[in-house]
Amino acid sequence: MVLKNLNYPLDFKFKITTLSSDFNITDNTGNYVAYVRQKMFKLKEDVIVFNDESKSEELFRIKADRWLDFNASYSINDLINNKNFGRLSRKGMRSFWKSHYEVLDENDQHKFNISEDNAWVKIMDGMVGEIPIVGMFSGYFLNPSYTVKDAQGTEYFRLKKMPSLFGRRFQLDRLKDIDDQDESLVVLSFLMMVLLERSRG
Repeated sequence: MVLKNLNYPLDFKFKITTLSSDFNITDNTGNYVAYVRQKMFKLKEDVIVFNDESKSEELFRIKADRWLDFNASYSINDLINNKNFGRLSRKGMRSFWKSHYEVLDENDQHKFNISEDNAWVKIMDGMVGEIPIVGMFSGYFLNPSYTVKDAQGTEYFRLKKMPSLFGRRFQLDRLKDIDDQDESLVVLSFLMMVLLERSRG
């Protein structure tokens, strides 16, 4: 299946009332796009994408191929049609300095790159975050962004961490029209990437 008729920007908002890393994805009218739950106490990442917060229907499942996330790959499976949808691949060595991911389709063809726009923002966030009291408010002024490009360098999407006390909100904007299949693949890749980047601080 594909995520259709998405009204941008999409809002990713983490819940602070659960122990797991759950978050809602809503569109610019407040309608649900998906509800994301990261399973706790798993050696390998295991994420379920539901239709909404009622969790009445499982749409996608994202699982890591290894328990260490160094150069890990995250397979995205369409649970409605019981088929592979694509995968997100993390480039480990680059991630120490500047986060970089590759998005591959169901045929394992490299389609897009997701790159952090400014590595210094994350470095400063890490440094300021260690300062007592002041570090609590770094989420208001140190917020990284990530851009999706194809092999030719055309920009399609940008994800921004929004100012908030606990780093709870991210916003995804589409910069250029794209077909439904590729759009869904990118959105699903971003939701997995958000979990990974948020866990790194």
